Amino acid sequence: MFPRLFTIGSFTVPTYGLLVALGFLAGLAITIRLARRLGLPAEPVGNLAVYCALAGLGGAKLFMFFFNFEDYWRNPRSIFSLETLQSAGVYQGGFLLALLTAVLYMRHQHLPLWRTADVFTPGLAAGHAIGRLGCFAAGCCWGVPTHLPWAVTFRNTLATTGVPLGVPLHPTQLYESAVNAAIFAFLWYKVLRPHAEGEVIGWYLLLYSTARFLIEFLRFHEQPLEAGLSLTQWISLATLALGLWLLRPRAPRTRTA
Repeated sequence: MFPRLFTIGSFTVPTYGLLVALGFLAGLAITIRLARRLGLPAEPVGNLAVYCALAGLGGAKLFMFFFNFEDYWRNPRSIFSLETLQSAGVYQGGFLLALLTAVLYMRHQHLPLWRTADVFTPGLAAGHAIGRLGCFAAGCCWGVPTHLPWAVTFRNTLATTGVPLGVPLHPTQLYESAVNAAIFAFLWYKVLRPHAEGEVIGWYLLLYSTARFLIEFLRFHEQPLEAGLSLTQWISLATLALGLWLLRPRAPRTRTA
C-alpha cells in the first residue's frame, strides 16, 4: 500500500491518480495504434477515447453514489472528501456510461459501431489492469479477510479509503489487474486476426464479466446483497449475456492490414 507518491509541502501526488492516468494513456496509445493498423481514422477514435474516459470516470462515481446513497445523504460533504476522490468507484457504472457515450459518438461520426468497439477493447483491458494497481496502492476495493499465503495486510495510516489495517485480506485489486492483463493479451491476439465484427468486445464482455462475478465473492461489500449476489454481480451477468450474444456464430469479416 502506497497511497502517496510524494509530498512537497501541502502538495501531494496520489499514487492512485498517477496510475489511473498512466492506464488511460496506455489504453489510448494501444487504441490509436490498432485504429491505424485496422484502417480506422485515428483522430476521431482518439477523441472518442477521451470522451469515453471522462464518461467512465463520471459513471463510476455516479454508481458509487447510488450504491452508497444513504451514507452520502447523511453526510453530503463526504462527496468532496479525499476518500471519495481516491475511490475507484463502480467499474461497471463507468463502463455502461462510457459505452452509451461511445455509441452516440460513433453514430454522430459515422464510425462502424462494432468494428470500432473491437479496436477499443484491448486498450480498455490494458488500462484497467494498470488502474487496478492504483486501487491496490490506495487501498480501495479491498477483499475479505483470509489466511492464504498470498494475503496482503495494509498498514499505512495515510489510507483514506476505509480499508481495515493490520488484517490479512484477499488482494482482489491484484486479482483483477492480473485478469485484465491476461484478457489484454488474448484480445490483442484476436483483434489482429480475421474475426466477425463485435467478436473482440464480445470476448471481453464474456471474460471480464465472468472474472468480476467470481472475484466479487472475495471482495468486501458495504451494500446488502440481493438474492445472495451483489449489484455488481447482477450487472456482470447482464454484460456476460451481451458478450455471449455477440459471440454467436457468424462468418469472419474483418481483415487485418
